[in-house]
Amino acid sequence: MGDEPTGNLDKKNSEIVFAIFKELAETYHQALLIVTHDQEFAAQTHRIIEMEDGRISNGATAAGITA
Repeated sequence: MGDEPTGNLDKKNSEIVFAIFKELAETYHQALLIVTHDQEFAAQTHRIIEMEDGRISNGATAAGITA
């Protein structure tokens, strides 16, 4: 679980962190829960769950499945 893990990083270092997260998730077959406001970072993931005022407002995935 990560809360804004790339919030204070530049684009290059954000990409490095994302690559590390992706490798870890694939290698160990684990899901990562990442909280971010970075739309570019989120767009690279398999699933995006949006929250508003503490409630899930949208749970779209790349496959079009909703939460």
